Amino acid sequence: MMVLQRLFNNLATSKLKIPKLSSNFIPRCTYGLNNVGSDDPEVEIIEKKIVEEKTSLAMRAYLQRATQYNTFMEQQTHEYNVGKRHLANMMGVDPETFTQSDIDAAIDYLFPSGLYDPKARPLMKPPSEVFPPKKDAEFDESGRPFHVFFYTGKPNFYLILHNIATKLSELNKFEDSLRKNNILPDPDKKLTSLGNQWLSKEDMEKLTVEKLSDHEYKNFVIAIERLLKHPCSYKYGEFISDYQKPMISTKAIIESAPVEYTKDGRAFVTVKDCPRKDARADVTVYYPGTGKLSINGKGIEFFDDIQAREQILFPLLFTDMVDKVDIHATVRGGGVSGKAGAIRFGISWSLRSFVDSETVERMRIAGLLQKDYRRRERKKPGQARARRKFTWKKR
Repeated sequence: MMVLQRLFNNLATSKLKIPKLSSNFIPRCTYGLNNVGSDDPEVEIIEKKIVEEKTSLAMRAYLQRATQYNTFMEQQTHEYNVGKRHLANMMGVDPETFTQSDIDAAIDYLFPSGLYDPKARPLMKPPSEVFPPKKDAEFDESGRPFHVFFYTGKPNFYLILHNIATKLSELNKFEDSLRKNNILPDPDKKLTSLGNQWLSKEDMEKLTVEKLSDHEYKNFVIAIERLLKHPCSYKYGEFISDYQKPMISTKAIIESAPVEYTKDGRAFVTVKDCPRKDARADVTVYYPGTGKLSINGKGIEFFDDIQAREQILFPLLFTDMVDKVDIHATVRGGGVSGKAGAIRFGISWSLRSFVDSETVERMRIAGLLQKDYRRRERKKPGQARARRKFTWKKR
């Protein structure tokens, strides 16, 4: 009996050839110390156990890409820090207190460029701002996804849409409960998008780290606007503001010019040197008035061009102040378009003092309060004009 047992053990360990398993499995053998069922204490019984690897192929591929990305970012961050110290030494500044604004100013000083396209100008930014971020692992070691919207292909984007729909349903229930108690939503708390705009498609792609189509972005705008227009949307004002950004800083626009008064008590505002191309205008607006308009001692007939007249009357029509103010303007230099643009800017800038803040914001959005810095483009050598080329002839 003892001889047969040893012969069986030798055949099991040396003679038998066990076929190799697939790459996802690792055979491991453990030798038992407790020889159960054996009379010989020196006999070792082999217990073959097959242990399945927990790491899936998708997880391996992600770990490989993540390792490459992290190595690349570490190298870029090291090069950025070294370049930052060299640039600080060139400018004679302490590298420890050398900020990003100092880097931008140093590059503008050392590398002056006439290129107006931002992509063509010299740049030195932290690698995290230059290179797009990478998504973290979306599945565990066994290959099961973390996100409930994983199989949509764009889980972060559809999670935002799901949150919007959920909050809209909650607002509907809240409004129903108010109306059952004969309570109407407070109209003074209603949110508005005035002065703000929704995040652009590029901003949403950075936020979700996912590529979005125009149709998907349009669906997002429709959903968030529907939530904003709800009578009880003020309950989720912070959530809505996360997807908004101000158009421009309105601090300088809100601060209107000081109002002065004539001897008879009429209020007036004067704005001098209003620019447009080579024209400059001095505009004074009197309130209240009857709609009188004086341009260099003449009326609206100062301009023969209909378009120029429309430019001057547009801010008055926009604010409904045509018959409520008197305007006295003096303009010099430039052509017809330049003169009309300068007077229009002066009228718009003066009317801020006589209208409410909401109208001022509407004027800003319409572009009435923005200076027009455009200039006539110069003629280029070897060309007929600024853009026009000479006729090319083969012979």
